[in-house]
Amino acid sequence: MCSVHDTVEFEKHGIPATVFLTEIFRNSAIHTFRAKGMDGHPFIALPHPISNLTRNQMQEVTLRYMDEFVSHLTG
Repeated sequence: MCSVHDTVEFEKHGIPATVFLTEIFRNSAIHTFRAKGMDGHPFIALPHPISNLTRNQMQEVTLRYMDEFVSHLTG
């Protein structure tokens, strides 16, 4: 969960951060954040899988989560 580790490092340096991942990695993210002392840190779980989506479909999925993304960084 490199992205979770990166998010933790950004947060340690006072830089708001979150991570996008797919549902299949939800439990791993929860446990990794907990192990790094950031239990409950927010993240954005996209539907799984996304690798088969077209560019336009991926853009649609991403746009559905933009408000949540901004909220994580500014809330």
